[in-house]
Amino acid sequence: MKYFIGIDLGGMSAKAGLLDENGEVRLKKRCVTNEFDEPDKTAWDLAGLALELIGEYGLEREDVLGVGIGSPGIIDSRRGVVVNWSNFGWRDVPLAELVSSHLGIPVFVTNDANAAALGEARFGSGKSYADSVMVTLGTGVGGGIVMDGKLVEGYRSAGGELGHTVIRQGGIKCTCGRRGCFERYASASALKRETEAAMLRHRDSLMWEEAPTVKDITGKTAFDAARRGDPAANRIVKNYIRSLGEGIANIVNLLRPQVIIVGGGVSNEGETLLRPVREFVYKNILASNDYAPLEIVRASLGNDAGIYGAAAYAMDRR
Repeated sequence: MKYFIGIDLGGMSAKAGLLDENGEVRLKKRCVTNEFDEPDKTAWDLAGLALELIGEYGLEREDVLGVGIGSPGIIDSRRGVVVNWSNFGWRDVPLAELVSSHLGIPVFVTNDANAAALGEARFGSGKSYADSVMVTLGTGVGGGIVMDGKLVEGYRSAGGELGHTVIRQGGIKCTCGRRGCFERYASASALKRETEAAMLRHRDSLMWEEAPTVKDITGKTAFDAARRGDPAANRIVKNYIRSLGEGIANIVNLLRPQVIIVGGGVSNEGETLLRPVREFVYKNILASNDYAPLEIVRASLGNDAGIYGAAAYAMDRR
């Protein structure tokens, strides 16, 4: 049996999983990460995490053919370099080389959103399809593209930034500097922002019962109040669904995958979210759904998608 390790590197922790060649997770571990640590210290920690998995499962290093890492930031995956990760202040950090030097096993690095998309494509909701796109609704809108079973990263791994396509020309300014980006309207952060604004305009809204203070607002607040018949909440939900649908329709018209996989916290709304999104998208894409059937489904791997995808990334390069 061949084994691979997938590591999902985050700003507060790193999660790692030992997978066999069939994609079964045999063991998982995690460790704390810290923005104040030097890159080599983080590399040591990641290598140590991998060694713990190997030792606890009773393997030798040579039993593991590769380690994949999904890292935030701009990644040059060909060289395994984190070009820019602003949260940690990393610039041109040769993460693959650092971890591999401590571990003695080949290491490969991709962007964390790409890793999650590959994980869902290979082992999750996209495993029945050759062509899939994942859209993750979190602090921003992330995602990744898998075509013909292969991750599409673009030139120097700088592509696939789905959240920074414009759906409202001249709209709200984005952190990237442009206006009207998809993520400024369809992220969980955008949903909470619009919910707060509506609550402040409508003091009699049922949303105040769902969130007694603005600090209590979550991505569920408007959806929960809308289910109870609150008009203001219903408008928030309809506008959010339209924005999400606009962005997804653009992706479909450009790439025409077989399936769009929706992940992130907002996807927990399930069919309450996905059913109207499908209706909007099917009405606003160029080729009919009869001609080129498109599925829009919820992600299934949850917080483990990055582990699966990072391991799959290593599998593809060994």
